Amino acid sequence: MKFRESCGRIRQIVRKEFLQLFRDPRMVGLIIFPPIVQLIVFGYAVSTDIRHIPTLVVDHDRTKTSRELVDALTSSEYFKVVQRSSRPADLVRALDFGEAVVGLEIPAGFAEALSEGSETTVGLLLDGTNSNTAMTAKGYAERIMQDYARKLASAELPLTVDLRERVWYNPDLASRNYNVPGVVAVLLLVICLILTSLAVVREREIGTLEQLMVSPLKPGELIAGKTIPFALIGLFDMALVVTLALAWFGVPFKGNFLFLFGVGVLYLLSVLGIGLLISTISRTQQEAFMASFLVIMPAILLSGFMFPVSSMPQVFQYLTLLNPLRHFLEVVRAVFLKGAGPGTLWPQCLALAIIGTGVLSFAASRFRKTVA
Repeated sequence: MKFRESCGRIRQIVRKEFLQLFRDPRMVGLIIFPPIVQLIVFGYAVSTDIRHIPTLVVDHDRTKTSRELVDALTSSEYFKVVQRSSRPADLVRALDFGEAVVGLEIPAGFAEALSEGSETTVGLLLDGTNSNTAMTAKGYAERIMQDYARKLASAELPLTVDLRERVWYNPDLASRNYNVPGVVAVLLLVICLILTSLAVVREREIGTLEQLMVSPLKPGELIAGKTIPFALIGLFDMALVVTLALAWFGVPFKGNFLFLFGVGVLYLLSVLGIGLLISTISRTQQEAFMASFLVIMPAILLSGFMFPVSSMPQVFQYLTLLNPLRHFLEVVRAVFLKGAGPGTLWPQCLALAIIGTGVLSFAASRFRKTVA
């Protein structure tokens, strides 16, 4: 009986929030039009150069010549060898699980073929999920290989190295296939964070928060009633962007929709928690908006949305582990382009669950003290 009464009170708060939201035409526009605009902007965004691209080397030759080829790649600081192996299966696994972006395979007899002037082939596999990284890595590798070939020619050896590239997951290296799915995560952060923080502060400004405090509502019911509407709005925007990504940009989707939206709910725990936390430290809507902006920009910059995390200084790479946007971006892009599921993405899901539960619990405890 008590549970039914509690659900009824929460339902009334949710209904009140939706009525208040849609009473303002500007708020309706904020919910619908920014996702479309950001989708168009980021769908054609220009990417930047990168360094320290995670690389796995499979060296079947194991000679001085093959080691010199690897050294030529890594000495440029563009490539960073994260693993070495003698099995091609390890290369495939590293690309599947996102442990490496580039895979270099040197065939057996590589040095012997060069010394005899015979043709030899070096394999370069690229993870095309991040089209900017793959395209940049391809250009770096070709340039370094040309320099290596000129070095061999200067040593009076025949120029017989043939580099063949193969791009996985995003064969066309289209930037929109990488950027557009990322808009899903960024939009959920921006829309839900701002709406949540402003809604609570608005109640405080107009004096209705005090009225809610003396009502039969419990703090937990008030928190649920304030956050559920924005969670639903976030899921609506997520569905809108995914639909436009598939129908307009033709971004491939190889994963499971239910899994993607399930992880989206975990991600929303963190976003709503941060918005609720901002509402407890802000007295006006202007303060809440500025505080939201101060959270949004660092979160985007430290997420890998615009710049690869591997190119950041080491200390910032560790800081990104606390950023829920980073984990959700990895999930969205892997689900879209790789068709990845829980078996591959469980570390990101676990991180989102831990961060979301912690942030929302802390924000809820502060909110209870605020309204007490």
